[in-house]
Formats: sequence, structure tokens, C-alpha cells
Amino acid sequence: MDYIWLILLVLVNAAWLVSIVAGLPGTWLMIGSAILLQWLRHVEYFGTPTLVAVAVLAGLGELFELATGVVGAKAAGGTRYGAVGALLGGLIGALVGTFVIPIPLVGTLIGACLGAAGGTILMEARAGMPTQASVRAGVGAGVGRLLGTVIKLAIGVIIWLILAIAAFWP
Repeated sequence: MDYIWLILLVLVNAAWLVSIVAGLPGTWLMIGSAILLQWLRHVEYFGTPTLVAVAVLAGLGELFELATGVVGAKAAGGTRYGAVGALLGGLIGALVGTFVIPIPLVGTLIGACLGAAGGTILMEARAGMPTQASVRAGVGAGVGRLLGTVIKLAIGVIIWLILAIAAFWP
């Protein structure tokens, strides 16, 4: 019977993995699902070191996702105003993109990248940066946000693999 629950966990965690593209905290949902299964079944499938390791990875994934848009804006010549615009624009863009571009996952990702770019451009222009420089910083923020999502997705794959292997490893 345990194998059925563990297979179900692997499948649910695969869905959480895909949710990362939509900007959801899929890495934390995978960890939460593993802990919930242990709690419900009163069986320790995953040891504390495994859970701590995947939690550290999940934290790194969140850090990369948030920071890369900001770093992208700064690398392209943006200021701290542009960095704030990248962060806020990325969050707002992800929400708007989800509804405006009704393609599952794709709309959210496009919205987050365009939002990071747009937020940076607006904040840099408001701070008095020339238009060309604002656009360059905005493109850097958008590309950075995309890169952050790709990095977080890669970390999510690692977490998914660790939990899947640990679930069936004796």
C-alpha cells in the first residue's frame, strides 16, 4: 500500500514542479506534500537530512528567482529604482499575464518577464534616466526574470528527483 502513496506523491510533486513556471512556490509545495504524506501515514519516508537539504535548495530557488530580475536590471545599467521596478513589475506582470494571456503557464511567465521589463523602464524613466538607457535596463530585467525562472525550475527538478529517489530508497 505504501507504494501507491509514494507513486501518488511523485505524480503530485510533478504537478507542483510544472507550477513553478506559473510563478507558484512549487518547490515548497513538493516539500509540503512529502511532509504531509509522512504525517498522514505515520511513516518516516524521508529523513531529516533529506528534508533539510531540499528546503535549502528551495530557499536558493526562491532567492534566484527574485534576485535575477534585479541583477539583470543592474547589469544592464539600471539603478535601485529600476531594481524595485523589476521586482514589483515582475509580480504584477505574472498576475496580469495569467489572465490576459490565457495559455496555462506561458501567460504567467510572459507576464512576469514583461512586467519586470516594464516596471524597470517606468521606474528608471521616473528617476530621470534617458529612454534608451531605461529600455536597456528593462530588457536586462526581463531576461533576468526569465533566467531566474529557468534556474528555479532546474532546482525544482533536482528537488523532485531527490524526493522521488528517497521515497523508494530502502
